[in-house]
Amino acid sequence: MAQRMTASASQLKPDPKYHSILASKFINCLMTDGKKTTAQRVFYDAIEMIAEKVTDQPAIEVFHAAVDNVKPSIEVRSRRVGGANYQVPTQVNSRRQQALAIRWILEACREKKGRPMHQLLAEELVSAYKREGAAMTKRDNVHRMADANKAFAHFAW
Repeated sequence: MAQRMTASASQLKPDPKYHSILASKFINCLMTDGKKTTAQRVFYDAIEMIAEKVTDQPAIEVFHAAVDNVKPSIEVRSRRVGGANYQVPTQVNSRRQQALAIRWILEACREKKGRPMHQLLAEELVSAYKREGAAMTKRDNVHRMADANKAFAHFAW
């Protein structure tokens, strides 16, 4: 079976305001029901709020640092060996790291209710930049699970 690739990787253009591929990918993941302009407005409003909260660095660099902080380096995958399932720690490739980080940040924002999305997104990105918050907790849990199952690392092949 041929490997399937999404057109997103090859056809993705940088976002119009900051000329960042990562920001464009994030906007696409934030988008629901094909409403890209709404997703862009939410993202750019969140970046403006970050600029107000964090004054020592440009807001787009805070965004990049937040996504880098949330990226997991190792995860567990289920492997069936001799009738038993083992949680085997494996390295995560860079594209999956980025996808997981974006997904975890957006999930953390969408779980919270009661305030506009741009406020929730700005708070989550600032907290991820400071290495705290729900997305960082998710990453730490994944790393802790991999560390706990280090004994089964020899099943990784």
